[in-house]
Amino acid sequence: MAKYIFCTGGVVSSVGKGVTAASIGRILKSRGISVSIQKLDPYINVDPGTMSPYQHGEVYVLEDGAETDLDLGHYERFIDENLTRASNVTTGQVYAEVIAKERRGDYLGGTIQVIPHITNEIKHRIGLVAKESGAQVVIVEVGGTVGDIEGLPFLEAIRQLRKDVGRGNTLYIHLTLLPYLSSTGELKTKPTQHSVRELRGIGIQPDAIVCRSDYPVGREARDKIALFCDVEQRAVIPLVTAESIYEVPLILEETGLGDFIVERLELPAGEPGLDDWRALVEEIKRPKERIQIGMVGKYIELQDAYLSVREALYHAGAHSGCDVQINWIKAEDLEKGRDLDTLGQVDGIVVPGGFGYRGIEGKIVAARYARENKVPYLGLCLGMQVMVIELARHVLGSDEPNSTEFDIATKHPVIDLMPEQQGISDMGGTMRLGVYPCQLVPGTKAAAAYGQKPVLSSVEVLVGERHRHRFELNNAYRDLLTEAGLVLSGLSPDGYLVEIVELADHPWMVGSQFHPEFKSRPNRPHPLFSAFLAAAKTTHVK
Repeated sequence: MAKYIFCTGGVVSSVGKGVTAASIGRILKSRGISVSIQKLDPYINVDPGTMSPYQHGEVYVLEDGAETDLDLGHYERFIDENLTRASNVTTGQVYAEVIAKERRGDYLGGTIQVIPHITNEIKHRIGLVAKESGAQVVIVEVGGTVGDIEGLPFLEAIRQLRKDVGRGNTLYIHLTLLPYLSSTGELKTKPTQHSVRELRGIGIQPDAIVCRSDYPVGREARDKIALFCDVEQRAVIPLVTAESIYEVPLILEETGLGDFIVERLELPAGEPGLDDWRALVEEIKRPKERIQIGMVGKYIELQDAYLSVREALYHAGAHSGCDVQINWIKAEDLEKGRDLDTLGQVDGIVVPGGFGYRGIEGKIVAARYARENKVPYLGLCLGMQVMVIELARHVLGSDEPNSTEFDIATKHPVIDLMPEQQGISDMGGTMRLGVYPCQLVPGTKAAAAYGQKPVLSSVEVLVGERHRHRFELNNAYRDLLTEAGLVLSGLSPDGYLVEIVELADHPWMVGSQFHPEFKSRPNRPHPLFSAFLAAAKTTHVK
């Protein structure tokens, strides 16, 4: 039987539950324990796929095409396991399933209530993760903050699970914030006490309390929390803000949390093997040559909208021996003629994905600058499409080439829906989601990035990458674009869909229709990001 660790949050939101849950997964996996992680999101949306990035940051796409919360990106990066759609549960999914069962008559005319019907569905979905993954330990993060009305069914469900699976198979960890009062120079524990009291009022007694703080947490504060919250002194875990999120597993391990969990859950564990992770963190923190990368986006006010892209750049930087400094450039400023000088100050340009017309012309400005000035460029999904639009405008000497996403009546739809997608009205019906195969074209920069050796230039390489988009490069314009120097360096196995493009007469200008950032790991950066940074380092030296 799988054992369960439930992570709840108190006092305020955004204190780092996701990173903490992922870090616990890392320290358990380092002991040879198989782990899977799940996020319970109390919002009523079925998934975050149609939500604005300003609401919850980026939408993270899994191998199976599930559009999920960004915390699942933390989970995959830390435990280095591919998760499934079972790992993200929302209130919307739960209620939709229960109502569908009621409509089918599955409840035999019974009155449908939050308890037991909603809570039973939540427990069923928690159990699915253990069943599908076969993991020894399932870590379950409950989104939101204790006291939020929408989170009550989830808290009730995890309370019941201790009775269902046994006390020895469950562990509750509560993460809170210790606010600092500058007037008195002290950390205050009272909000944590109140948060735990709220949790206990629901029927959950935390086994451990992780205390987030920007300042060192002294013994006196930890003893007070242990006394008033009725937990062991060693189970009050200080977690001071780290220089890098990848340092958190090492901090938690040093506090003894790993040993505490293994002991309480009676897990068959070896000694923690975190040497490689420790070496990674030391490399991240080591002073290195600084490379300036311009990130041209429309949501830059909330950097979490590009969280995986940012982390993928950091991963590649750590393994390339350079410190990546991201200059956040607002696409709308570029289209208004502002911030143009910023493009001249960077060693490379990244144009990430997105939807909608706002900021598109600014991204085209960035692509034009990269092409004309030979600046390394990495276009991700929409960033690839922007690169194609800009080249088509240059070749045709017209501003008419566009995507039908932005101009349905354009005379030159170089980016368009495929014919079989026309007429589908459902917002998700035309989406390509999840992993699709990509055949790399030998002898291209893309093939070289993935590690194809020149001596094997005739061997075709197939890679799987995650997608999230509706529109594709219009095959009717392939000849025009390739004659202008566009190289189709990655195609679907049948040759019908263009997956990667690059410019022949450019040091490194590559665009992918997929999202490589979703497969980057701190200990295994994605090849396209590594190759891009290598080109940016060359530009920096020049």
